[in-house]
Amino acid sequence: MDKINVAIVGPGNIGSDLMYKIKRSRYLNLVLMTGIVESEGLKRAAALGIKTSTKGVEAILEDDSIRIVFEATSAPAHIQNAPVIRQAGCISIDLTPAALGPYVIPAVNMDQIDWSQEDDLNMVTCGGQATVPIIAAIQRVMPVSYGEIVASIASKAAGPGTRANIDEFTETTSKAIVKVGGAKSGKAIIVLNPADPPVMMQNTIFAEVEGVCDAEKQEEIRASIQDMVASIQQYVPGYRLKVPPIFEDNRVTTIIQVEGAGDFLPTYAGNLDIINSAAIATAERVAEKMLNR
Repeated sequence: MDKINVAIVGPGNIGSDLMYKIKRSRYLNLVLMTGIVESEGLKRAAALGIKTSTKGVEAILEDDSIRIVFEATSAPAHIQNAPVIRQAGCISIDLTPAALGPYVIPAVNMDQIDWSQEDDLNMVTCGGQATVPIIAAIQRVMPVSYGEIVASIASKAAGPGTRANIDEFTETTSKAIVKVGGAKSGKAIIVLNPADPPVMMQNTIFAEVEGVCDAEKQEEIRASIQDMVASIQQYVPGYRLKVPPIFEDNRVTTIIQVEGAGDFLPTYAGNLDIINSAAIATAERVAEKMLNR
């Protein structure tokens, strides 16, 4: 099968993990990893026979075979890089909270995106990928008036990019609770857990629904959440329902745990694994559309 050529901008931990995930993709062929300085990530890529560059995003312009670019830098960097990626005629899969394009959460709204009209697809945040689908699962049973999530990740799994983008994380995730999850309002909180040994990503999801959450509706919500979990497990096998829905009047609370695949990052770094896996799933859908044109 033919594959679509792709590049990674940002050779850090996220970029390195993406590299290993792309190597086993049916639809994606990694031809370039680029950064702005020599780094361990670029050395790893070169050792695997992948072309590397220290020209940053400008290196994309030197290879017109590239069709999709994974942005694995930071929100401010993507704001600067996006016009260059667009100039190169590529679609950007943005793993930063810059949110220049539509939010994409594969299990929720993949089929609602008009791929022919978009060239910058935003992967929300790691917390958004883990929690917004659960809000959406509740919303398809009963209207959600308010959704709140708390994403707790191991401090060791929060690199400089995550730490620098905390404000963008909370803002982007809060907006996604509304725009993708369907809640009327939302709030997001991130906690960096310093526990040693590090703990896996854990996400608490709280929703207030409109109307009476009787026994029948409770059963429908349980089933909807289970269906959503199964959908996400298709591209994130380590995604699991740790605490089933707890109902109190019109409130629903549940907890999700995410274990990473261990491709490059440790398994406790489920926060990075889930956004990378979502990015790969999105890029593969775009590539599939490109190949079938």
